[in-house]
Amino acid sequence: MSLGIYAEGLVKQFGKTTALRSVDLAVPAGQVVGVLGPNGAGKTTLIRILSTLLPPDAGQAYVCGHDVVADPVLVRRKIGLTGQYASVDADLSGTENLVLVARLRGLSRRQARARAAQLLDRFGLTEVAGRPSRTYSGGTRRRLDLAASLAGHPQVLCLDEPTTGLDPHARREVWREVRELVADGVTVVLTTQYLEEADQLADLITVIDRGRVVADGTAAELKRRVGGHTLQIRPPTPADLDKVAAILGRRTGFSPVEDPATGLLTAPVTDPVLVSAVVRDLDDAGITADELALRLPSLDEVFLALTGQSATAGRPS
Repeated sequence: MSLGIYAEGLVKQFGKTTALRSVDLAVPAGQVVGVLGPNGAGKTTLIRILSTLLPPDAGQAYVCGHDVVADPVLVRRKIGLTGQYASVDADLSGTENLVLVARLRGLSRRQARARAAQLLDRFGLTEVAGRPSRTYSGGTRRRLDLAASLAGHPQVLCLDEPTTGLDPHARREVWREVRELVADGVTVVLTTQYLEEADQLADLITVIDRGRVVADGTAAELKRRVGGHTLQIRPPTPADLDKVAAILGRRTGFSPVEDPATGLLTAPVTDPVLVSAVVRDLDDAGITADELALRLPSLDEVFLALTGQSATAGRPS
């Protein structure tokens, strides 16, 4: 199996603070790895090492087979990088931004103009290409930033929280572009605090906390690792809430949680066989549930179990 990225034993310290503690990472070519962790966990430090912006204090990292310390120039030819904030020049137009980056990546003037036109078309930016990027919406600037990171035809793309601050529609536009890149064979390292984003995009997930890898695997594997299921029931009317809650509590041994906005009752289930017993109890009570589902833990619940905090909480970066 060809690896787009391989890292072993990465350590990075800033004074008395250890940002990375012997971090390992292996990403097959053409796949997405989601790197999750609370603020200050070491995600951005990892991205900076992989993109040759920071040298590790110990350990090794390879991008497309090239050592990030011994062969930084070769690594830079293979990668694209999109940071947490759009880095395009606000006074330049979309076309000018892309031509500038393409020229910096070594393309001739003719090649740079052709590449800019390709990227503008691919990212749906042709209509705004002549306008200064400061006039773009946040989502459009983010797409331009992502397009700029592809000016040099990278084989590996590092995305450091690429959708932070975007509305749901703009976030999904970025997701669509990432999926298309992966379909073209690009390897992606994605740091994010949006658990839904990792669930949607990542083939593999690595969870980092306090500079250490605390878990890795597919989303399904991590959910199974945490264990257990959640039973969800939505009664047909609010009048049935108490009856359904009593049934659910008696069968599961847990007090169900109610979502007032949706009327959904949820409770952890240690034995999936209990679902049939709950259904019988509902039938005996003459209640037909509008919704009844048994699911694995969400990625949010996995993250909370692994790190002890939510994805958006934590220490300042």
